Amino acid sequence: MSSMTVLPTEVAELTLPTPFGEWQTRAFDWDGSVHLCLCRGAIGDGEDILVRLHSECLTGDALGSLRCDCGVQLRQAQRAIAAEGRGVLVYSTGHEGRGIGLANKLRAYVLQDAGLDTMQANQHLGFPTDRRTFADAAACLRALGVRSARLLSNNPEKARALADAGIRVRHVVGLPTAAHTRNVRYLTTKQDLLGHRVPMGSPLIDDVSPPADIAALLGTVRPTQTKPYVVVKYAQTLDGRIATSSGDSRWISGEEERRVSHALRASCDAVVVGVGTILRDDPQLTVRMVPGASPIRVVLDSTLRIPDDSLVLGEDAATTIVTTDRSSPERRDDLRRRGISVVLVPAGPCGVELDIALTVLREQGIRSVLVEGGASVITSFLGRTLADRLIVGIAPRVLGSGTDAVQDLGVREVARSLRLERRAVHVAGEDVLIAGDVTRPAG
Repeated sequence: MSSMTVLPTEVAELTLPTPFGEWQTRAFDWDGSVHLCLCRGAIGDGEDILVRLHSECLTGDALGSLRCDCGVQLRQAQRAIAAEGRGVLVYSTGHEGRGIGLANKLRAYVLQDAGLDTMQANQHLGFPTDRRTFADAAACLRALGVRSARLLSNNPEKARALADAGIRVRHVVGLPTAAHTRNVRYLTTKQDLLGHRVPMGSPLIDDVSPPADIAALLGTVRPTQTKPYVVVKYAQTLDGRIATSSGDSRWISGEEERRVSHALRASCDAVVVGVGTILRDDPQLTVRMVPGASPIRVVLDSTLRIPDDSLVLGEDAATTIVTTDRSSPERRDDLRRRGISVVLVPAGPCGVELDIALTVLREQGIRSVLVEGGASVITSFLGRTLADRLIVGIAPRVLGSGTDAVQDLGVREVARSLRLERRAVHVAGEDVLIAGDVTRPAG
């Protein structure tokens, strides 16, 4: 069916309130599929309209699945159009799984878990790589009076569909997202085989552009059956400090280095800190400096010292607190009533028993964690050889005294020190990032 011979039928017009404000919404039927056109501002002469064509993805858009980038892109587009004050987001049902439907998409996921990529999985089920047509969405835009557009997309097929419908594409604005360990293969396939524009962002170069493709820093993610893949990350001065003697740590590193840190958060299932970091810095531990999904926030707190008004207990992302039987049962119940997951593990020498905590996290489906601090937590993970990968941001500063990034590891000979193998080095603005797999001499 051609957009020039079949006209969409308008079935409803309403105001849709969202976290990004109100949208004047017009719904069109096209051959049994509904296309929601969320409009912001006046279309007017129809020229130079900021447009997003978004294919339905229940798992990504509604459930927050990390297997794709759909949900993050949807919110990026809503935010961009709302900020501009004029534009249209077309949400197309009937496009699930590139047109194969929800049930078949889930079957394709099973095949991907067995080793096929997203294209091979669709083909194995007897479908083409992409069954969608974007002529339907383009026809809806024409019905709204859109004549030329700036298109928010990484997919060149969408630009071609608009052009075929007589809508001039003035510019294609990419929507790269920070890759997650769960979707990096999917995004790579879209770029290499489907021709999408850098869906993960640009590879790391001397000037970081958001979001950065941090695969080289992250290394090869290798969770085991009993432990997630553990990445320890911190920023320090040239003399190895993560804070001044008065406790000030904002900001040791520059904005470019912190942007890479947010991309690393977005790449992992969980971010882990000790309660000392919460008490000292009150961090949100969410992804804000790059487009990406925020990880589960895990706080190691053996006695539940975490304050009730801590930012990490907010609703921006899920939070799990790992504690011990030294904490109050009433306090645990209170946190659970607030929607905070509380996990009980045995006490360890420095708080919670880390080995068991990691096992419990792995049993909950967490495959990768980013450990961000503080110093005692960093030291515990390194000293007990629980870290698989170490990433250190080094800022061109010297404090002279302050908090050491790493405390005593019990190393008495240089030959017995921890070493980094399979290293990666990256310059981020004024800072240098060094990453590598953590190894310790045998014996």
